[in-house]
Amino acid sequence: MRLRASNQLNSTIRDTELGVMAEVTVNVAGQEIGAAIARSSAERLGLAEGRPVTVVIKATEVILGVDGA
Repeated sequence: MRLRASNQLNSTIRDTELGVMAEVTVNVAGQEIGAAIARSSAERLGLAEGRPVTVVIKATEVILGVDGA
């Protein structure tokens, strides 16, 4: 898969909960990231626990925080 987006993270699906929407939790180097996508998209992609995926983050804003500032 070739994408122009530079914010790409290799990950593995940890959990998928199907409801009206699909809530997908992935593990990226020990950190969890959650995504809500259309259920039909999750089914079409065959998303399931343990499947490797690429997380593509498109953000117009990034916020950084530190403790004790």
